[in-house]
Amino acid sequence: MQDHVDKLLLQWQEHRPDLDCSPMGVIGRMYRGHKIMTDQINQVFKAFGLIQVEFDILASLRRSGEPLTPTQLYHTVMLTSGAMTTRLDKLEKRGFIYRQPSDNDRRSCTVSLTESGQALIDQAVTAHVANEHRMLAVLDKEEQTELANLLRKFLLAHESNLK
Repeated sequence: MQDHVDKLLLQWQEHRPDLDCSPMGVIGRMYRGHKIMTDQINQVFKAFGLIQVEFDILASLRRSGEPLTPTQLYHTVMLTSGAMTTRLDKLEKRGFIYRQPSDNDRRSCTVSLTESGQALIDQAVTAHVANEHRMLAVLDKEEQTELANLLRKFLLAHESNLK
């Protein structure tokens, strides 16, 4: 069976046989895989009334095990300071987080999950992990480990380019 990328590669081979388009096989599949995964992941988040960045903020707070500053959060989820403030405002209005002013600096605070925020993220992350297991079920455990190792190698070589 051929996937979409195979068809593109055949077209390139026919019209540009002088060009080695084999990287398109890897990059094209990674790109299409990202789109497929993003769509399926966002469906789970939507079921909990969240968008990806809100999930990321709540999950960062949950896995940290302690309050975080907005600066720590925006570095974790790669948002600008202003965008983080807007997201935190929305999550606070919905009752999922609260801000504790700093004793030392009036301009600073820490962010924590409320009980309802923790309950929401616990449910959402459970559904998210089940969804990831479902998406990867086409690969056996050995294949999943091999893919994870290959992607780690790729990311270690290229992550410094992320902005």
